[in-house]
Amino acid sequence: MTKLMIASTLMLAAATALAGVAPGDKAPDFTLEDTAGQAHALQKYLDEGHVVVLEWFNADCPFIKKHHLNHKTMDETYQAVADQGVVWLAICSSAEGKQGAGLERNQRAVAEYAMPFPVLMDTSGEVGKAYGAKTTPHMFVITADGEVAYAGAIDDDRSAGTLGKTNHVAAALQEVLAGKAVTVAETAPYGCSVKY
Repeated sequence: MTKLMIASTLMLAAATALAGVAPGDKAPDFTLEDTAGQAHALQKYLDEGHVVVLEWFNADCPFIKKHHLNHKTMDETYQAVADQGVVWLAICSSAEGKQGAGLERNQRAVAEYAMPFPVLMDTSGEVGKAYGAKTTPHMFVITADGEVAYAGAIDDDRSAGTLGKTNHVAAALQEVLAGKAVTVAETAPYGCSVKY
C-alpha cells in the first residue's frame, strides 16, 4: 500500500467512526456513569416511556459556556419539559488530558453551572462516536420508542455569544411531545470539536 492509500484508508475509517445517526435511526443504547457515580442506561429510560435529550458537553468550550453560563438555554429548555417526563443527559466524551476532560473538572462544572441534569462520562469516546457527535454542544432528541427525532444544533446562531432566534431542540420537543413529526429534524451542529 502506498502512503496515500494508507492515509485515505485512515481518513475513511475516521469518517466512518463518526458517521453516527440521523433522524429516523434507532438510537444506540449505552450505559454511562455520571459525575456522582450513578449509572444511566438509555434503554431503561425508554422502557419507562421517557423522551430523552442528549447534549454533548465540554465544560471549557465557549459554546457550552454560552448556553450554560451567559444564557441558560439548556436549563430553560429542560425546565420547560421536565414535568412531561423528559430526561436530559449531558455527555462528556473528552479523552483524558484533553480540554474539558476528567471527573473532577466535570464535577466542578455541574456545581459551577448549577446544572439540573447529570453529566455522563464517556472517556473512551465510544458513545460519542456511535452517535457521530461532532461538536459541543451537539444535540439529539430521542423518542420514547428509541428513534432519533432530531439531531443538530441547539439554536440558529452559530456565534459564541449571541442567542439564536429559534431553539431547534425546544421546537423538536414540542412536536415530539404532541405526537407530531418533527418539522426541522436535522441541522448542522456548531461549537468546539468533541475532544476524542
